[in-house]
Amino acid sequence: MAAIRTLKPNVTREQAILQFSSTGIPRLFRNVAYGRLRSVAELYIPFRLFQVQIMNRGKTEERLIALDAISGTLDPFQFDHVPTDSETVSIVSRNCPRAHLEDAFIGELLIAKLRRLLYSRGFFRMRDLQITATPLAQELHIPYWLGFRGSNGYARVAVIDAVRRRFEGAKMRRLVEAWLTSNY
Repeated sequence: MAAIRTLKPNVTREQAILQFSSTGIPRLFRNVAYGRLRSVAELYIPFRLFQVQIMNRGKTEERLIALDAISGTLDPFQFDHVPTDSETVSIVSRNCPRAHLEDAFIGELLIAKLRRLLYSRGFFRMRDLQITATPLAQELHIPYWLGFRGSNGYARVAVIDAVRRRFEGAKMRRLVEAWLTSNY
């Protein structure tokens, strides 16, 4: 196992357990429907950083955006600057799927996502739209917390983004389930 560079999480293990085990009616529903919380684990997803330049209507906009290097389907992360050493930590973990996609393909996916986003804000606002994505040298991992529930031989996983402090949806659950059941 090699050391990886990851953003510092904003959610500790104890906070993740509390978030997975929220109180009241939602907890009761989750426990009946999916079983009680059995285990919590950390996961680090590799993201590739890109310097993105968007030219539209004669104006140029620069952004720093990261997209996952496993499937390219997760929501992108946007940064104000390249994360510094004080904003990251170096760790060794086996809960880190390997990056499968090449930089050129991830860049194409990122450009397509941005194009859809810009067009959804107003097709007629676009004129001479050009988007370029230049990969940066660093690979950055994003920390997540996995909560495993189960009963009667069934298991279900829930995922919390440890940076944004929010539950992730079906795309992330499918990615985690695929990683757990394959030889990533």
